Amino acid sequence: MLYIISIAILLFILYASFKAKKKVSTTPLKDVIIPKHWHQLLLKNVLFYKKLTIDEQKVFCSKMVHFLNETTIRAIHFKLEELDTLLIAASAVIPVFRFPKWNYSNLTTVLIYPDYFDEDLQFDPKTKYRTIGGLVGTGRFEDQMILSKKALYHGFNNKTDKNNTAIHEFIHLLDKADGIIDGVPAVLLEKQYIIPYLQLVHKKMEAINNDTSDIRNYGGTSETEFLAVAGEYFFERPKLFQRKHPELYKMLTACFIK
Repeated sequence: MLYIISIAILLFILYASFKAKKKVSTTPLKDVIIPKHWHQLLLKNVLFYKKLTIDEQKVFCSKMVHFLNETTIRAIHFKLEELDTLLIAASAVIPVFRFPKWNYSNLTTVLIYPDYFDEDLQFDPKTKYRTIGGLVGTGRFEDQMILSKKALYHGFNNKTDKNNTAIHEFIHLLDKADGIIDGVPAVLLEKQYIIPYLQLVHKKMEAINNDTSDIRNYGGTSETEFLAVAGEYFFERPKLFQRKHPELYKMLTACFIK
């Protein structure tokens, strides 16, 4: 019964998303109204934000407002709280914070589940193999992202593990901006750097698979996952990443620091 209800809810959300046109805000960042209480919430929960200057924090919040105005966030089987939406918006802004302008044109809706889920998108506690914390949808879920609330909060609560599921998924969306998720950040990296980048990626993946790297094992499964996993590390522990992987740090800086 829970399965049928879940599918019905998802189909309704998909229908509503496809019927609605994506609204892109044209309000200049400096004119965006930012709720004052956001500042303390973000200081407490988002280390990336805490490290910014006061002026940068204002820009960060303005970009969050734009994202929330453009994107529908829906909670499945629980009541959505403000911090849920703020953490999702922060996850979206972090990878593109240094870009003068960026809209996730390949995203209309973020569905947030209460727990980890399986390949059939089931999150019932009785369901086995619920190991997925986030994914970027394809097919009938095109332009959708699905996140686990537990994974979302874990990514921000643990400030030393180099992992952040939501940032990981938004990096996949950046990768997909050229039409395909393939681990080659064509819209982020100048053409002459793509071959050197891939050569370095294969070298780093070999180290992961030989257990001689501190980059998470999942990054060794494909070029696609390597970009997202390395990107998590880059944003979560930048100083450590620069010290451990200076060449890769320079490459990702060229991608994300515009």
